[in-house]
Amino acid sequence: MSQSPKVIVVTGASQGIGAETARAFRKLGHNVVATSRSIKQSDDPNLVAVAGDIADPATARRVIETAVARFGRVDTLVNNAGIFQAKPFTQYTAEDYATVTGINLAGFFHITQLAIAEMEKHESGHVVSITTTLVDHAINGVPSVLASLTKGGLAAATRSLAIEYAKRGIRANAVSPGIIKSPMHAPETHAALGALHPVGHMGEMSDIVNAILYLDSAPFVTGEILHVDGGQSAGH
Repeated sequence: MSQSPKVIVVTGASQGIGAETARAFRKLGHNVVATSRSIKQSDDPNLVAVAGDIADPATARRVIETAVARFGRVDTLVNNAGIFQAKPFTQYTAEDYATVTGINLAGFFHITQLAIAEMEKHESGHVVSITTTLVDHAINGVPSVLASLTKGGLAAATRSLAIEYAKRGIRANAVSPGIIKSPMHAPETHAALGALHPVGHMGEMSDIVNAILYLDSAPFVTGEILHVDGGQSAGH
């Protein structure tokens, strides 16, 4: 257990990277509030689940209010919830646009605003957001305009938050993954997806979790977009 348990909020935490992140923070002895649409309550008294749609401002309010009521504060927010739709640009529908921007942008905005308001009370805190390396390095054959539009916005917002709150003890960073082995990708696609990376294979969920943990433990790092992408952002 770490010497100073924190209160960590993780979005998109029912499976994949979000679930692994929540488990990793608990292993370090931190208190966790985890949210997603389908999340189930845990038997662990120090891991509280709040079910709801992150695109809905009411969910953000319930999550932050739960963190404060149960544990007294919010120290770290991990904005992991996100959706990716690979379609040719002209085939995106109005519903696609509303869904992706709702989760990736509105979901980030509402809960981050409330979390930082709590962090300001203690002049301490950290926001970590998950973006995508496609923001920096588009791949032919992987149409990704809505991902780049929304996750690129998170990367820009991360830098802006880092500067706005630098003197108030609140940091903002992001992790920019390549393609990661998770429930999103069927095993039969792994070889083809791995070949899109200069290192020749996909990343593991632990690669992203370790990057999040590093950023959370690095008090002199803020405004950083940490690429964990097998070299994709460097080139091909």
